[in-house]
Amino acid sequence: MRGLGTLVAAALREDVGSGDVTTTAIVPAGLRARARIVARQGGVIAGLPVAVAVFRRLSRRVRFRARVAEGAWVEPGQTIAELRGPARALLTGERVALNFLQRLSGIATLTRRCVQAAGRNVLIMDTRKTTPGLRVLEKYAVRRGGGANHRFGLFDQVLIKDNHIRVAGGIAAAVKKARAACGRRLLIEVEAETLAQVRAALAAGADIIMLDNMSLGQMRRAVALVRRHVRDTGRRVQTEASGGITLARLPRVAATGVDRISLGMLTHSAPALDIAMDIEVEPQARQQEKSKKRRP
Repeated sequence: MRGLGTLVAAALREDVGSGDVTTTAIVPAGLRARARIVARQGGVIAGLPVAVAVFRRLSRRVRFRARVAEGAWVEPGQTIAELRGPARALLTGERVALNFLQRLSGIATLTRRCVQAAGRNVLIMDTRKTTPGLRVLEKYAVRRGGGANHRFGLFDQVLIKDNHIRVAGGIAAAVKKARAACGRRLLIEVEAETLAQVRAALAAGADIIMLDNMSLGQMRRAVALVRRHVRDTGRRVQTEASGGITLARLPRVAATGVDRISLGMLTHSAPALDIAMDIEVEPQARQQEKSKKRRP
């Protein structure tokens, strides 16, 4: 996963700082322990490679065994992973590993619910409404939940929104300038709030038309317009619904016939999945520690 080491290092630096004073004071350096990461509620698991990276950065002697696959649904009480290794590393890495795992699993779980609500005939996509610095992980979690990624950033797709249209002097002018600059190398998407704007985007040669904050009736008419244009010209154009779409409204939006639905809530409003880690000293390690204390 691109940039994972940097993200993990930054998270540990933020949490550990100059040292884990509690663990260092209480736990002997050589003590070994084992742990279980357990789901406290049902959901989709995402982020196991990130959790592994956290513990391995603290100690290469940590052994991490996943008990479920990435993208798998787990039930409350189910073991997600088992760990063994230096007790200090397990205790110090616990919160950072769980923070990543809970956040990403929450995104994957909400994405799965949205995919199931929308049905098979429409693509559920994320947006750029992500936590700064964590976009690569949050978009990864969307994929693990069965969704798809919209553009990753400002560099990999043209998306002409209302403010671009105003500055450029209209949809036709904006699309013309974008096509001249990018050719066919990048897809050009145009945000449309009215049927008149949908017609203008079609005439300008947009590849994707975003139906922004439209009513269900407007969406159905817009989809019909685009399909008629595709039939008449043979040119592929996709429709995308966006804005004000809730989980409850998703089935009705999908039923309008749009090709894709983009949802900012997948990443900006997903609740963290409740996940915990239970640690215990290995019996053999505890016995060895007692023996050390008895020595004169």
